[in-house]
Amino acid sequence: MEALTGVSVALLTIYDMCKAIDKRMVFSDIHLVEKTGGKSGDFKF
Repeated sequence: MEALTGVSVALLTIYDMCKAIDKRMVFSDIHLVEKTGGKSGDFKF
């Protein structure tokens, strides 16, 4: 969860810096790829 939050914040920062060039930029396909451990076990997308 922390990694997804970090990626989203980083992309929003990049968007904020680049919006002067192109206001119609789209960042998509941000999702969990792989997770290990924890109560629910391992996960691979």
